Amino acid sequence: MPALKASAYTVPTDAPEGDGTMAWTSTTLVLVTASADDCTGIGWTYGPAAIAQVVNGPLADVAADIDADDVPGAWVAMQRRLRNAGRPGMAGMALSAADNALWDLKAHRHGMPLSGLLGTVRSAVPVYGSGGFTTYDAQRQHAQLAGWVLDQGIPRVKIKIAQSWGTEEARDLARMTAARATIGDAELYVDANGGYRRKQAIRVMRTATDLDIRWFEEPVSSDDLHGLDEVRHAVAPDVAAGEYGYDLVYFERMAPHVDCLQIDVTRCGGITEFARAAAVAAAHGLDVSGHCAPNQHLAIAAATPNLRHLEWFHDHVRIERMLFDGAVSADNGVAAVNGDRPGNGLSFRDADAERWRVG
Repeated sequence: MPALKASAYTVPTDAPEGDGTMAWTSTTLVLVTASADDCTGIGWTYGPAAIAQVVNGPLADVAADIDADDVPGAWVAMQRRLRNAGRPGMAGMALSAADNALWDLKAHRHGMPLSGLLGTVRSAVPVYGSGGFTTYDAQRQHAQLAGWVLDQGIPRVKIKIAQSWGTEEARDLARMTAARATIGDAELYVDANGGYRRKQAIRVMRTATDLDIRWFEEPVSSDDLHGLDEVRHAVAPDVAAGEYGYDLVYFERMAPHVDCLQIDVTRCGGITEFARAAAVAAAHGLDVSGHCAPNQHLAIAAATPNLRHLEWFHDHVRIERMLFDGAVSADNGVAAVNGDRPGNGLSFRDADAERWRVG
């Protein structure tokens, strides 16, 4: 029977970060350990430290009654326990981290890589560099994008736009133009984080036609499904959304309104639900893209036939390299999947992380 335990760590960013609708100077990682029979698995999410209380309370109680190998059974029991807590939001993130830890535990118990346990369709996952925060000046943006494209060989990169809820269109367009000059022929993606209005999003993208932007993420609020559809039919780039999906019904509702469905394994319900959400997308003829938390995504990304790529998000890449032994690098546009070590191939550096522990 698995024992679940969660702890939280708030790590300062290496520079102020922001997008179209918010800004931040630190990021909190909530780590879950799942232990049984002298084996331990780990999973995590990024969100408020209070997520740990959900794991240490109701989820730990119900998981303790399930066989450690019966991860789908544990998932069902945990999500049922969350009924009165509300599945979307922090409870869903707690469920995700716990599910990820239980899958890692199962792989460790059987002495096999998590990728081998889930099965794979690829040994390396395509990634895109993601950052380009609205808080960056021109020099910092250039250095980050050039590092991805020229130094690491990543052929697709993304910047944030819709600064200050879309009130700085001229700066958005200038930054997109500068990004294109930096990356040459690489694919340019942009993310408005829901900061534009419908016609504004269309107008900005049509103005940027010559920049050959390929990906327009959350041009309007992801709650505005008809707005996503309106923008999608009016602009050339693929319109993407879905990172705030916490249950299967969300993805079914959104799928008809986007060109690529984003899924976050640290929010959607973990590995168990990621696979089902990807199947929903496939039934609509869509690819999926993994959102943030790259090292947490790798095994399920490798197992998903209709995966387009995985977000190589600057903030999370940095934190995962700081706090996990075995965190991978992205070279020539792909991140290799662990196929040699048990579990996800990662171990948490407790001593290094202790100074950032909260709660």
